[in-house]
Amino acid sequence: MLRTLFAAPILWGALLATPASADPFYDAALCKPPYTTDTATALYEAAEKLAKPDGSMLGAYVYKLPHALGQDGFRSSEVIFAGTAVGVLIEGLQADALAERYRLTKERSTLLGTATKGYSRALPQDQQPQPDLGIVSIVARESPSLPGKTLLMCEFVLKADQEALDRYEKSRTP
Repeated sequence: MLRTLFAAPILWGALLATPASADPFYDAALCKPPYTTDTATALYEAAEKLAKPDGSMLGAYVYKLPHALGQDGFRSSEVIFAGTAVGVLIEGLQADALAERYRLTKERSTLLGTATKGYSRALPQDQQPQPDLGIVSIVARESPSLPGKTLLMCEFVLKADQEALDRYEKSRTP
Protein backbone atom coordinates (compact mmCIF):
# COMPACT_ATOMS: atom_id res chain seq x y z
CA MET A 1 0.00 0.00 0.00
CA LEU A 2 2.74 2.46 0.94
CA ARG A 3 4.63 1.55 -2.24
CA THR A 4 1.60 2.64 -4.28
CA LEU A 5 1.35 5.91 -2.37
CA PHE A 6 5.01 6.75 -2.95
CA ALA A 7 5.38 5.47 -6.53
CA ALA A 8 3.59 8.36 -8.24
CA PRO A 9 5.51 11.15 -6.44
CA ILE A 10 8.82 9.42 -7.13
CA LEU A 11 7.90 8.95 -10.79
CA TRP A 12 6.72 12.55 -11.03
CA GLY A 13 10.03 13.69 -9.58
CA ALA A 14 11.94 11.72 -12.21
CA LEU A 15 9.79 13.08 -15.00
CA LEU A 16 9.94 16.68 -13.80
CA ALA A 17 13.69 16.58 -13.23
CA THR A 18 14.27 15.59 -16.88
CA PRO A 19 11.24 16.72 -18.91
CA ALA A 20 12.72 15.62 -22.25
CA SER A 21 13.82 12.21 -20.97
CA ALA A 22 12.11 9.09 -22.25
CA ASP A 23 13.84 6.64 -19.87
CA PRO A 24 10.90 6.42 -17.44
CA PHE A 25 8.80 5.01 -20.29
CA TYR A 26 11.14 2.07 -20.87
CA ASP A 27 11.36 1.47 -17.13
CA ALA A 28 7.56 1.50 -16.95
CA ALA A 29 7.39 -1.14 -19.70
CA LEU A 30 9.51 -3.30 -17.39
CA CYS A 31 7.13 -2.62 -14.49
CA LYS A 32 9.59 -0.34 -12.70
CA PRO A 33 7.59 0.68 -10.74
CA PRO A 34 4.78 -1.90 -10.95
CA TYR A 35 1.70 -0.69 -12.83
CA THR A 36 -0.81 1.39 -10.88
CA THR A 37 -3.35 3.92 -12.07
CA ASP A 38 -1.28 6.69 -10.48
CA THR A 39 1.96 5.74 -12.24
CA ALA A 40 0.17 5.25 -15.57
CA THR A 41 -1.48 8.66 -15.24
CA ALA A 42 1.87 10.33 -14.51
CA LEU A 43 3.42 8.67 -17.56
CA TYR A 44 0.44 9.55 -19.74
CA GLU A 45 0.66 13.20 -18.73
CA ALA A 46 4.41 13.21 -19.42
CA ALA A 47 3.84 11.64 -22.87
CA GLU A 48 1.25 14.33 -23.64
CA LYS A 49 3.97 16.95 -23.08
CA LEU A 50 6.38 15.23 -25.46
CA ALA A 51 4.17 14.27 -28.41
CA LYS A 52 0.68 14.07 -29.85
CA PRO A 53 -0.98 10.64 -29.68
CA ASP A 54 -1.87 8.46 -32.63
CA GLY A 55 -5.23 6.97 -31.75
CA SER A 56 -5.64 4.93 -34.93
CA MET A 57 -4.98 1.64 -33.11
CA LEU A 58 -8.20 0.35 -31.63
CA GLY A 59 -8.12 0.88 -27.86
CA ALA A 60 -4.61 2.30 -27.70
CA TYR A 61 -2.72 5.57 -27.95
CA VAL A 62 0.77 5.57 -29.42
CA TYR A 63 3.13 8.51 -28.82
CA LYS A 64 6.08 8.98 -31.18
CA LEU A 65 8.81 10.41 -28.97
CA PRO A 66 11.19 13.12 -30.16
CA HIS A 67 14.19 10.96 -29.19
CA ALA A 68 14.79 7.22 -29.26
CA LEU A 69 15.10 5.34 -26.02
CA GLY A 70 16.31 1.91 -25.18
CA GLN A 71 18.02 -0.47 -22.89
CA ASP A 72 19.84 -3.79 -23.11
CA GLY A 73 20.31 -3.40 -26.87
CA PHE A 74 16.61 -2.82 -27.63
CA ARG A 75 15.46 0.46 -29.18
CA SER A 76 12.16 2.28 -29.36
CA SER A 77 10.80 5.70 -30.16
CA GLU A 78 7.15 4.97 -29.38
CA VAL A 79 5.25 4.72 -26.12
CA ILE A 80 1.90 2.94 -25.99
CA PHE A 81 -0.99 3.16 -23.54
CA ALA A 82 -3.69 0.51 -23.90
CA GLY A 83 -6.33 -0.17 -21.26
CA THR A 84 -4.47 -1.07 -18.09
CA ALA A 85 -1.05 -1.33 -19.73
CA VAL A 86 1.83 0.98 -20.56
CA GLY A 87 4.75 0.06 -22.74
CA VAL A 88 7.03 0.74 -25.66
CA LEU A 89 7.09 -0.52 -29.24
CA ILE A 90 10.50 -2.12 -29.74
CA GLU A 91 12.03 -1.89 -33.22
CA GLY A 92 12.03 -5.27 -35.00
CA LEU A 93 10.50 -8.63 -34.18
CA GLN A 94 12.20 -9.11 -30.84
CA ALA A 95 9.80 -11.16 -28.69
CA ASP A 96 12.18 -14.12 -28.39
CA ALA A 97 15.15 -11.91 -27.48
CA LEU A 98 13.08 -9.88 -25.01
CA ALA A 99 11.82 -13.11 -23.44
CA GLU A 100 15.37 -14.36 -22.98
CA ARG A 101 16.68 -11.06 -21.60
CA TYR A 102 13.82 -10.44 -19.16
CA ARG A 103 13.12 -14.09 -18.23
CA LEU A 104 9.64 -14.21 -19.76
CA THR A 105 7.83 -17.47 -20.47
CA LYS A 106 5.63 -18.38 -23.41
CA GLU A 107 1.99 -17.35 -22.98
CA ARG A 108 -0.69 -20.03 -23.25
CA SER A 109 -3.07 -17.75 -25.12
CA THR A 110 -2.81 -15.91 -28.42
CA LEU A 111 -5.26 -13.34 -27.04
CA LEU A 112 -8.09 -14.34 -29.35
CA GLY A 113 -5.66 -14.64 -32.27
CA THR A 114 -4.26 -11.11 -32.04
CA ALA A 115 -0.75 -12.16 -30.97
CA THR A 116 1.45 -14.38 -33.13
CA LYS A 117 4.02 -14.69 -30.36
CA GLY A 118 3.72 -13.78 -26.70
CA TYR A 119 5.73 -14.07 -23.53
CA SER A 120 5.11 -12.83 -20.00
CA ARG A 121 6.25 -12.96 -16.40
CA ALA A 122 4.10 -11.99 -13.45
CA LEU A 123 5.82 -9.80 -10.89
CA PRO A 124 6.57 -11.46 -7.55
CA GLN A 125 3.73 -11.41 -5.05
CA ASP A 126 5.38 -8.75 -2.89
CA GLN A 127 5.47 -6.39 -5.91
CA GLN A 128 1.82 -6.85 -6.89
CA PRO A 129 0.08 -3.52 -6.12
CA GLN A 130 -3.45 -5.02 -5.90
CA PRO A 131 -3.19 -8.82 -5.81
CA ASP A 132 -6.81 -9.19 -4.77
CA LEU A 133 -7.93 -7.52 -8.04
CA GLY A 134 -5.44 -8.80 -10.59
CA ILE A 135 -1.91 -9.53 -11.66
CA VAL A 136 0.78 -7.20 -13.02
CA SER A 137 3.13 -8.76 -15.58
CA ILE A 138 5.91 -7.82 -17.96
CA VAL A 139 4.80 -8.81 -21.46
CA ALA A 140 6.43 -9.05 -24.91
CA ARG A 141 4.19 -9.70 -27.92
CA GLU A 142 4.40 -9.71 -31.68
CA SER A 143 1.31 -9.16 -33.81
CA PRO A 144 0.43 -8.59 -37.46
CA SER A 145 -1.16 -5.33 -36.31
CA LEU A 146 2.34 -4.10 -35.31
CA PRO A 147 4.43 -4.90 -38.40
CA GLY A 148 8.15 -4.83 -37.71
CA LYS A 149 7.65 -4.03 -34.02
CA THR A 150 7.35 -5.86 -30.74
CA LEU A 151 5.22 -4.68 -27.85
CA LEU A 152 7.03 -4.60 -24.51
CA MET A 153 4.72 -3.55 -21.72
CA CYS A 154 3.69 -3.68 -18.11
CA GLU A 155 0.16 -5.00 -18.00
CA PHE A 156 -2.41 -5.22 -15.22
CA VAL A 157 -4.97 -7.96 -15.89
CA LEU A 158 -8.04 -8.21 -13.72
CA LYS A 159 -8.63 -11.65 -12.25
CA ALA A 160 -12.12 -11.74 -13.80
CA ASP A 161 -10.70 -10.95 -17.26
CA GLN A 162 -8.03 -13.65 -16.94
CA GLU A 163 -10.63 -16.19 -15.82
CA ALA A 164 -12.83 -15.35 -18.82
CA LEU A 165 -9.88 -15.72 -21.21
CA ASP A 166 -8.92 -19.03 -19.60
CA ARG A 167 -12.49 -20.33 -20.01
CA TYR A 168 -12.53 -19.27 -23.66
CA GLU A 169 -9.17 -20.93 -24.38
CA LYS A 170 -10.30 -24.10 -22.60
CA SER A 171 -13.51 -24.21 -24.68
CA ARG A 172 -11.40 -24.18 -27.86
CA THR A 173 -9.20 -27.08 -26.77
CA PRO A 174 -10.45 -30.48 -27.96
